[in-house]
Amino acid sequence: MADPKQEESFRVIDRRLFNAEGEIRDEAAEERRKKDTESGGALPVNSPAAAQKKEAAPAASKPSAPKDEPAPVLAPEAVLPKPSRGFQMLINFVAQNAAMLLGAYPDPRGQAMLDLEGARELIDMLDALRDATQGNLAPDDDRLLLDVLGSLKLSYMEMTKAAAKAMQEKAKARP
Repeated sequence: MADPKQEESFRVIDRRLFNAEGEIRDEAAEERRKKDTESGGALPVNSPAAAQKKEAAPAASKPSAPKDEPAPVLAPEAVLPKPSRGFQMLINFVAQNAAMLLGAYPDPRGQAMLDLEGARELIDMLDALRDATQGNLAPDDDRLLLDVLGSLKLSYMEMTKAAAKAMQEKAKARP
């Protein structure tokens, strides 16, 4: 009896509009034509399918690029993610809490709080967030996260050294 998992298969459909040479793929043009004819309209003059139809004859006479060299892919600006106000607010919220735990802000009683372990956990959260969002952030959001992380890590190191020095002095003061 055959294993049912081995009988299952999947199909990959390439839905990209352009091939490696930057020209519209035949399958994409055909799919566009089908959509346009199903909607009952003729091809718009400025549609990619109409443009491909006009350039079909001259394109055949053009020398094609070598197949072993991939064409450079230029990402249009529209593909880059936009800065997110919500993401920036999240970064600021976590960063302010970490700074508070490092003694930068006084608590409601007016006393500075120092919780190195809690601050380290918040910094680790921001590090994990940066790892998880690598390559998916808008440049402004990525820059903000990197700047905040650098600043918090530097403050953490300074406070850790100061706390260690204070502990040593306290230990020396005891007879």
